Amino acid sequence: EIHIKEPTEKEVNPRLLPGELLLCEANTVYKYIQEDGSNRGTYGKLICTNFKISFLDEDSASDDNEPQFKNKIIGENDITLQCVDQIYGVYDEKKKLLTGQLRKYPEKLIIHCKDLRVFHFCLRYTKEEEVKRIVSGIVHHSQTPKLLKRLFLFSYASAAPDNTGGRNQTVMFDTLEDWRDELERTKGNVKYKAVVTNEGYRVSEKLPLYFVVPICVSEESILKFQGRGIPIWCWSCHNGAALLKMSAFPKEQDDNTSQMQKAFLDGIYRTISNPPYELLKTEDLSSSLPSLQDIQTAYTRFKQLFLIDNSTDFWATDVKWFSLLESTNWLEIIRRFLKKAIEVAECLERQNSNVLLVEESATDLCCVISSLVQVMMDSYSRTKSGFQSLIQKEWVTGGHSFLDRCNHLHKNDKEEAPLFLLLLDCVWQLVQQYPPAFEFTETYLTVLSDSLYVPIFSTFFFNSQHQKDTNTTGESLKTQSGPFKFLTVWDWSVQFEPKAQALLSNPLYAEKLKPDKSQRKTTRFKHQRQLSLPLTQTKSSPKRGFFREETDHLIKNILGKRIGKLIINSSDEPHNSFREFYDSWHSKPVDYHGLLLPSIDGPEIKVWAQRYLRWIPEAQLPGGGTIATAAKILDLMEEVQSLQVKMDEEHSQAISRDVQAVPMLRNSARLSSLFPFALLQRQSIKPALPTSTWKDLEDEDDLVKRDDEFVDLSGDMS
Repeated sequence: EIHIKEPTEKEVNPRLLPGELLLCEANTVYKYIQEDGSNRGTYGKLICTNFKISFLDEDSASDDNEPQFKNKIIGENDITLQCVDQIYGVYDEKKKLLTGQLRKYPEKLIIHCKDLRVFHFCLRYTKEEEVKRIVSGIVHHSQTPKLLKRLFLFSYASAAPDNTGGRNQTVMFDTLEDWRDELERTKGNVKYKAVVTNEGYRVSEKLPLYFVVPICVSEESILKFQGRGIPIWCWSCHNGAALLKMSAFPKEQDDNTSQMQKAFLDGIYRTISNPPYELLKTEDLSSSLPSLQDIQTAYTRFKQLFLIDNSTDFWATDVKWFSLLESTNWLEIIRRFLKKAIEVAECLERQNSNVLLVEESATDLCCVISSLVQVMMDSYSRTKSGFQSLIQKEWVTGGHSFLDRCNHLHKNDKEEAPLFLLLLDCVWQLVQQYPPAFEFTETYLTVLSDSLYVPIFSTFFFNSQHQKDTNTTGESLKTQSGPFKFLTVWDWSVQFEPKAQALLSNPLYAEKLKPDKSQRKTTRFKHQRQLSLPLTQTKSSPKRGFFREETDHLIKNILGKRIGKLIINSSDEPHNSFREFYDSWHSKPVDYHGLLLPSIDGPEIKVWAQRYLRWIPEAQLPGGGTIATAAKILDLMEEVQSLQVKMDEEHSQAISRDVQAVPMLRNSARLSSLFPFALLQRQSIKPALPTSTWKDLEDEDDLVKRDDEFVDLSGDMS
């Protein structure tokens, strides 16, 4: 059966941003809603601009159908050119990757996005000339290499009104004062100093204008090898121990140069290993962590699990979920990075040692580890402004190559590696293990990951501060002179109205220290364990996890006796002192404003459900998931606060309180576990488990005996 919404005569005009130009369009394009394998959909116009690909139907013109969590820049049917991952054409029911020049044009277009949305467009009813224009236009503008100045970032900055306004609370680390304030905040100003040696980028174009080094390091030393071999300060612990990073010298050098560099390094080490500095421990991240290529390969495999074309594909892979998840190696990479951060935290906290992170450029793995260590050890980095300042310090001014690692310009696929996404995934593990310790929510992290691909903000679209500074000078369309004024992603009002922004803040954030033993237990959400990988000796195959947050009994029965075989991957079993530190911390009550260590054993590392599953209707739990819990807690909080106000009034101590419940949670039964990105208007009907599933699992005796009991999964999952 085909459900078709017939095209109407109503003309829908695209909403264009300042500087946005319409490049090509096609009418009578049919967009499928691929939620249940039927051909349901709607007719509309497909357009491509210098900013986005957009599908316009008559619903686009009305405000009645707007999502509750609306992005003001990117609509539901908009894909920024930087967000396009792969484009496929369907020829005679065969799917083929589209790149470069096309000889034949497809009858269907499938677009896979980097935020894991999947769009299906049928072009059978579109005029041939329009098909050629729109397909070649989309492929060309989203997949071919481009110059930096061709990014929409520059078009928008030159055409948009100057609305940068005042600075928000985020510290940008683009002035000497910012660095001095950070030194003072962390009590690091006794042993470390902010330097101006790189003004004019005379030391290195990769280093920021201002940075911090040990007081004993001279300006001549910094200049000698263009900043390489110099320990650069990241953060100071409460006990005086510091986290440092260093760009290593290239490994292949002639003997003379190598000897000079070795003598130089020895001198530096001797200088910072003596009092007043603590004992120095060096950590070569390139040799102890996965390579960038390994990380990219793992993520490429991992994201394929969620780029699902239709409901049939979802259920076909359902039974192999655990083995597919394990084969990607993504969760294991997250575990290794968290473990390394815990090792560094142990050196700083317990051994009172300085830790020097070494990497060839100190702008990739160093960024992930130094950020994770600070999130674990510094409660300021767990506030929204603190976390944003941390990203500015370690990633943006720290010189992470966002352009290359995100491949925004499609210059070199070999340079691509999702390191920033890896950080956000690692931080999400902490957020879901210790919710009260963070001022921001998982929705904040998800939205931040989406912002990587929105080229109206400069934050994630340069390789270094030098590259941004040299490209800031330009001509404005209005004044014909003056520098570009780029927006920063930290101004959330550009993307969201205040109501939607409320969902980025955690109403359960523990602002005051609450060393209550019972609290720690309540934060262990065991019902989420289905999205983790049980690292067992035998391959685990059945996956029941997409929609099972409240049905532990089902997974236990399906896995049978194997649930008791959960073990920790022992290939790199932590050494004794690490294990002692780790176990000792986990045996005590959690101080949400002190050191936080993530649980990294076995199934504690989970899949970030909100980010990866939000566009898959089959993954929804109607009226369930964490949002149901949050809604109940918020109701309770509101009741407690109103009682507190009454008590204050009775004691004549009434004070004004800004009590505002998070919007959109009034009726949690109407929401789903994928809130706020998925709404119940797109609910999918879960079919009975096909017989082929049981055939695949014949070796599971426990399972076969229980097949009658669990065949139908369409029952009440709440």
